[in-house]
Amino acid sequence: MDAKRSIADNLLDWYDKHRRTLPWRALPGEAADPYRVWLSEVMLQQTTVATVRPRFNSWVARWPDVASLAAAGEAEVMAAWAGLGYYARARNLVRAARAIASDHGGVLPDTEAALRELPGLGDYTAAAVAAIAFGRRAVVVDANVERVVSRLFRAAGKPAVRAAADRVTPDLRAGDFAQAMMDLGSAICSPKRPKCLLCPLAADCAAHAAGDEEAFPVKAAKKPRPARFGTVFWLERAAAGAGGGEVLLVRRPAKGLLGGMRALPTGPWVDAPPGLAEAPIDTEWLLLNHHVAHGLTHFTLELALAVARWDAHSAPAEGEWWPVDDLAAAGLPTVFAKAAEAIGRLR
Repeated sequence: MDAKRSIADNLLDWYDKHRRTLPWRALPGEAADPYRVWLSEVMLQQTTVATVRPRFNSWVARWPDVASLAAAGEAEVMAAWAGLGYYARARNLVRAARAIASDHGGVLPDTEAALRELPGLGDYTAAAVAAIAFGRRAVVVDANVERVVSRLFRAAGKPAVRAAADRVTPDLRAGDFAQAMMDLGSAICSPKRPKCLLCPLAADCAAHAAGDEEAFPVKAAKKPRPARFGTVFWLERAAAGAGGGEVLLVRRPAKGLLGGMRALPTGPWVDAPPGLAEAPIDTEWLLLNHHVAHGLTHFTLELALAVARWDAHSAPAEGEWWPVDDLAAAGLPTVFAKAAEAIGRLR
């Protein structure tokens, strides 16, 4: 038996016995739902299964198919996405759903080439959806697959890993093979201390034979991310009636980082601490003796925290007043939720 058949057959035999049960994954004998496959692949980019599972269930309860997502307002979708990070993914989900509704009769196209034409579907997502949802032979390489394949062949670098993955991807059951690779990487072929004694591919694994499993995949040295600084402004007023206070929220510009999402007011994120220059109104601001740090894709961010009270003698503030006690429902991006939590402890 050649190596391709040995690896694919052994892995699929293991998968048939040990596959994970996931809310977006079809059960044995069931047809996959392309919408759920697509949604899960987008949600899982840079996000763990444990985080995505409850969020996925809430999402499909609200938008169960392409048509309902295509009809949703972008601001509503962005609020539901809050906390999952990489917010361009959510905007592209809506754009792609509308393109599917208008150009494809509401049905996801079933080839890699056609899927890549949709907003936000790059090579990986298009391959994953084509293989898992439609049974097409496609080479699917995520972080788990990269780790497994790089160790199997002691392959260094993404081109070499992709070429090796192509060699072992079977013509039949390519979707199951991709999900089996993902499950193996998650459960067995972990970054540290892989469970090689339990691995169905141990006999074929070059890194295991050499005893250097943890040396793969070979990672390029990461460049340090630049630092940015800003100030978050917490402007609070007494609520009408017997309720608690309300805080001013704004909508971030539609284009740009965290575009279109509700947020606490903030000035630009710049190379040096900006102080109070970008406050939403001219009033008596108090800078708290605390900062919030947050890592974004291309830079790290350190935010100073400023608080003030709004009253009838202040200039009108643009934005919307949101109940402080219900702030979790505002769908704030993680960086602003962290700032709000810190201010809540300190004020």
